[in-house]
Amino acid sequence: MSIDTISPEAAFAQLNLTLPPAPRPLGVYKPYLIDGKYLYVSGHGPVQDDKSLIIGRIGTDANPADMNMEQGKLAARQVGLTILSTIQTHLGSLDRVKRVIKVLGMVNCTPDFERHPYIINGCSELLAQVWGEENGIGVRSAVGFGSLPDNIPVEIEALFELV
Repeated sequence: MSIDTISPEAAFAQLNLTLPPAPRPLGVYKPYLIDGKYLYVSGHGPVQDDKSLIIGRIGTDANPADMNMEQGKLAARQVGLTILSTIQTHLGSLDRVKRVIKVLGMVNCTPDFERHPYIINGCSELLAQVWGEENGIGVRSAVGFGSLPDNIPVEIEALFELV
């Protein structure tokens, strides 16, 4: 059975990954909002299983910072897991989501860093594994920032279509 023919919950179970706790807002905003058939997910950071955040700035070989590209990509994957946790916690199941529509990835990096899409692939690849190639890959932007809240390496927001 291909990943495109199984449910998102079953696909996630096959990955043998765990979800961190869904974060609670630390400001004046909602972590998610449902409008008709659309689920908007606020910007999420890389929450770990112990509720702590992965922190640090991504740099280049010529201008090293706190982490390299591979560590940044893993941080983006952790943001993806955090988004999945918010969906599962508040909607009850990943199966409530039909497809990924849009991902906006923000990378905390040095000014000379140019591989923002590579970093955000950490999240995008996870979403494609959960919802399959057809429904798990949406449109996307990946951009660099001089800083992000609490010095997290990646922040990602997303838009999904509900079943």
